[in-house]
Amino acid sequence: MLLVNFLIAAIIVSIVTMIILLIIILLNRKRMEKEELLHQYLLEKYQSLIINYLFGSANPEEFRSIASDIYGRQVLIDQIIDVSINLKGKEIEKLFDLYKLLGLDKDSIKKANSRQWHKKIKGIRELAYMNIKDANTVIYKALNSSNEILRMEAQIALVRLNDDNPFEFLSHLTSHFSLWEQITLHELIIHHNIPQQSFQKWLTSPNPTVVTFALRMIREFKQIESEANVLETLSHPDPSVRLLAVEVAGDLDMRSTLGTMKHMYKYQEYKICLEIIKSMGKMPEASMIGFLKLVLDKEDDVQLQIEATKAIRNNGEVGEKALVKIMESDYKNYLIIIKHVLDKRIF
Repeated sequence: MLLVNFLIAAIIVSIVTMIILLIIILLNRKRMEKEELLHQYLLEKYQSLIINYLFGSANPEEFRSIASDIYGRQVLIDQIIDVSINLKGKEIEKLFDLYKLLGLDKDSIKKANSRQWHKKIKGIRELAYMNIKDANTVIYKALNSSNEILRMEAQIALVRLNDDNPFEFLSHLTSHFSLWEQITLHELIIHHNIPQQSFQKWLTSPNPTVVTFALRMIREFKQIESEANVLETLSHPDPSVRLLAVEVAGDLDMRSTLGTMKHMYKYQEYKICLEIIKSMGKMPEASMIGFLKLVLDKEDDVQLQIEATKAIRNNGEVGEKALVKIMESDYKNYLIIIKHVLDKRIF
């Protein structure tokens, strides 16, 4: 009997719970539908008003009555940003003025100062789009955040908001500058036609990841005037920086680095040694043939031997003669490598 009563009670509780949940779901759906209708109404109303403000006779006061609460103001901010994307010149300046006149910049700054990272990101993004330079101090606080997404938004915003020196933030970046962040920033430079900067000043940054970004940008924009700075970077304490510096020097044909590469070779880890030989192959120099022959003769690693042989061959007739002469000497286990590299049917 006790078991039956327990089961009946459990069934009743389950039914009541299901009814309550159903009511909550229906009320929530009703609220969402109401919000969607309001959102759609505000979008249409704001869009019409914005167009009339830009090209007609509407004045800022007409926005105040329908942007009197937080929700309405947020929809207006979103709509202003959407419209601004396709504007230039006087029209976009007029839209920026409207944003400030209605005090919407204060809403964005408040969000940027929020402790919730997603609100911070939204606020920073709005400030960047609406060209609010007064808030750079707020954005700088997020520059070295442990949150990678927040850091990236801060970087993008600071590039957009600094007309004179868009990459000045690099001088303040102490956190890890990930490859993904670097790629995103490069895309921003390309898509928004940001004027090219000289990146050589950041080769001395105490942040190794900033140095690698500077090296990549020097290569990307072929800033060969940075050759002396890249040469100094070959002695950087971080091996990942040295590796990239060697690669960049080879890609940009920075021949003044060859002597340094030759002397640093025996003190480097394998990856850097291999990259040094590859770079020597990219900028062939007859004076390096003797060193490359030593690499071929003394190294046991096949990949190093192959790259050294290629580098010698890239010196043209002088290099090919040197390789033929080696082949005519006593037998060595790398002769097959030389024959392979000299075979013009393969390369």
